[in-house]
Amino acid sequence: MYMKQLLLFFLLLIFVSCVEDKAPSEAVYFAGEIVNPTNDYVVLYKNDAVVDSAKLDANNRFAFNFESIEEGLHHFDHAPQYQYVYLEKGDSLLIRLNATPAYFDESLVFSGDNEIVNNFMIEMFLTHEDEESLVYSYFKLPPEEFSFKIDSLRSQKLEELELLMNNEDISTDGYAFAKASVDYTSFIYKEKYPFYHKKKTGNNTFHDLDENFYSYRSQLNLNDKRLSYFRPYYNFMKHYFGNMAYKTCSKKCEMNSFVSAKDQLHLNKHKIAMIDSMVKEDHLRDNLLRNVAMDYLLKVHMANDDCQKFIKEFETLSNNPAHIDEIKNLFKGIQGLQPEGELPHLTLEDIEGNTTTLKEISKKGNTVFYFWSAEQRRHFRNVMKRVGELKVLHPKQHFVGINLNTTKPQWETIIKESGLNPEEQFRGSDFKTVQSTLIVNHLNKCVITEDTLIVNAFGNLYASFEGKIKKP
Repeated sequence: MYMKQLLLFFLLLIFVSCVEDKAPSEAVYFAGEIVNPTNDYVVLYKNDAVVDSAKLDANNRFAFNFESIEEGLHHFDHAPQYQYVYLEKGDSLLIRLNATPAYFDESLVFSGDNEIVNNFMIEMFLTHEDEESLVYSYFKLPPEEFSFKIDSLRSQKLEELELLMNNEDISTDGYAFAKASVDYTSFIYKEKYPFYHKKKTGNNTFHDLDENFYSYRSQLNLNDKRLSYFRPYYNFMKHYFGNMAYKTCSKKCEMNSFVSAKDQLHLNKHKIAMIDSMVKEDHLRDNLLRNVAMDYLLKVHMANDDCQKFIKEFETLSNNPAHIDEIKNLFKGIQGLQPEGELPHLTLEDIEGNTTTLKEISKKGNTVFYFWSAEQRRHFRNVMKRVGELKVLHPKQHFVGINLNTTKPQWETIIKESGLNPEEQFRGSDFKTVQSTLIVNHLNKCVITEDTLIVNAFGNLYASFEGKIKKP
């Protein structure tokens, strides 16, 4: 670790020497080196707007120079991966990372101004990933025990942050972002608890929770513009409003506690009304409304009157025309993927570079199309294991993999190294076209067909097939 930091220090000196000796006090320099790059550019964003892009040089290095910049949270994109970076006026900051999907986040190291805040946030990101399975095991605990364990995990992280504050020069806003990376992930666990606890324990009703369980709610800022595009905060908001709407409707509206298909319309109309009344920050409000609409349409995935009623309600509340068009197009896509309908036209490529279509592939027999991406290595291993099980359990089904968002050379290498049958593997050259045509909203999705007709275009590799291979 010491050698890596020493190397970063000297690299930073080299980079900075290329800049004017006396830059303006507000000038920002953000640069770095990318090992094993996956494309030629790094793109810097503020919220959802592109600030600038930089091309990698012959040594896989990039550099941004700004006379000034809007301070706060940004994110940089080296497709298909991205990560956050906190920048203030006058900063000179260097990064180094390995863009190989399995190492992108783990290898990312910041050096220079605000390195403490940025390294802390990436550390928290990785820590939360590592503790996910541990927290999941806690959901079966009674409320008091669960709350104690989650609060303890949060306290440990905040103690680490306070130690840094006492020994390093961190701005007020920098501290706020670092603390938010701890707080909102912890709060998400609390919002998830009643639903996950019910599922883990098999209870028919939700566990009663005292006021202290959600004590953090009294200090929430539901309109923090600085955090509108920060994923922990945004994800918390989604769970918070989902929880609040469900609890309110189940108590006051006599809604079915298991949320039937009929109740979904009522629940989600209530949810968007709640967001509209409580969130005044425009971008955050519109993004949350969009999320509810997407989630509702994808969850019910039916072309019925309830969906059309909801879309009309959504149109009256949303101030974002692009979101309204997106939701209408999603519903149109769902209408085209109903059972007994023909498969949509979609061109795919095989490992030899030949093109074909979904219909041509499905003519070979009853076909299940599943999806995978090189960027999700754990999922790739899990899905291939599951497909292997399903081939044994359902020998009459033809299982076909469609790769998403992976470069062709990388895709070809994975097929060969993993021993996959190349005749069962295809690739969509344009990720967005595949995603929108088949409405791929999660990687466990599958499309089940029979004689080129749709049986279930919103299937799940786990939930849609019964049975598992028994261990010897």
